[in-house]
Amino acid sequence: SGGGCPRPVMAAMSPPSSSSGGPEPPPPPLQYSLLLQHLVGEQRRPRAWDPTALGGIPSPPKSEEQKMVERAMESCAFKAALACVGGFVLGGAFGVFTAGIDTNVGFDPKDPYRTPTAKEVLKDMGQRGISYAKNFAIVGAMFSCTECVVESYRGKSDWKNSVISGCITGGAIGFRAGLKAGVIGCGGFAAFSAAIDYYLR
Repeated sequence: SGGGCPRPVMAAMSPPSSSSGGPEPPPPPLQYSLLLQHLVGEQRRPRAWDPTALGGIPSPPKSEEQKMVERAMESCAFKAALACVGGFVLGGAFGVFTAGIDTNVGFDPKDPYRTPTAKEVLKDMGQRGISYAKNFAIVGAMFSCTECVVESYRGKSDWKNSVISGCITGGAIGFRAGLKAGVIGCGGFAAFSAAIDYYLR
């Protein structure tokens, strides 16, 4: 038309396309995915458990007296003494039990039909209980002390300690009757110790 200026024509802007024709970049991850990675994913940071955070009872630092008592209770002497007392009680109970069921208590070859008196039965039970208690106490103290020394020397707590200490204890007890008895005692105590350790563990 007249001599007016022509109106500018606005071209529609098309979305940019990759000139190389490669795949489009992946969309950014969602926010909840990032949150899950920080909560249960590989980026989760473990927190040190504090008993006071959940209302637990805080443990006060140990005093020197408590540390001395713990060291004394973990020593070989204390373990040997404890095993000695336990062996004495167990041996005494075993001796009294065996004397109570023994039919030869108070047996007199001259009068085989004589019934033993209660005094004779109690006397035999006491003697046998004391004898068994002493033997069990000695064996228990030797075994516990030997095991503690072997464990301290090896620096490990496994079944080998029981086997080694059982062999030493059984060999020392049986060696009084000769070399053969010592070897048999070593093998027997070692096998028994291994079986007990396997059952307890």
